[in-house]
Amino acid sequence: MPLVFKLVIIYFCIVSLVSFVITVFDKSAAKRGAWRVPEATLMLVGLFGGALAMYITMQTIRHKTKHKKFMIGLPLEIALHAAIVFFVLIVKLNIF
Repeated sequence: MPLVFKLVIIYFCIVSLVSFVITVFDKSAAKRGAWRVPEATLMLVGLFGGALAMYITMQTIRHKTKHKKFMIGLPLEIALHAAIVFFVLIVKLNIF
């Protein structure tokens, strides 16, 4: 496996872990009435690659599942990520 693929996988793992942690933190803070992670920050972390992990986490812990911004926005970000990966693999690297 080329180094670039390994680095991309490591990147997505780190961003996914961060998105999981801040989502769980925000749910916990909501229960305690403490400082919350801004919604824009959650969406930005999703855009940077954590959308899939964040969406799964939100569904699992039932956090912000009634917010259309997240239940529509995160799947759109996931689709964007898939399109970018497809484009890079097919067009740029001629993998398939």
